[in-house]
Amino acid sequence: MQSLTSEQQQAQITENVDWEPPMPPTDLIFDDGEPLESNRHRIAMNVLIRSMLTALAQRNDYFAGGNMFIYYSSAQARNRDFRGPDFFIVLNVDGRTDRQGWVVWEENGRYPDVIVELMSPSTAQVDICAKKDIYEQTFRTPDYFVYG
Repeated sequence: MQSLTSEQQQAQITENVDWEPPMPPTDLIFDDGEPLESNRHRIAMNVLIRSMLTALAQRNDYFAGGNMFIYYSSAQARNRDFRGPDFFIVLNVDGRTDRQGWVVWEENGRYPDVIVELMSPSTAQVDICAKKDIYEQTFRTPDYFVYG
């Protein structure tokens, strides 16, 4: 086995130190053009968001959102595999920042603390299986509720 000279070793160390991980995508989609399931969904989401804004009016350390994407991995963003809860809240974050969606890698790795899905016959299977699995296993969201 051939040994490296001290110059080659230094070059290799410098090369490793200068390496940076690839950046997540910046061309994220924040509107998929899909209409809400029903007017009932829109009203319920607005009630949930407004209720949180009212209950936490004295605070500015949370974000409450609804019908918006949560980006949690660059692979998910590239594959256009989006998950957008009907309602979610993240505590202990800067609530004064406007957001088009929740981008985990721009939020210090924070995931929602509470997620609510408003189930309908057409979304029931996804809400109680695929979304539940992602929210439970990947997000580790402590409180996930599905209402039908």
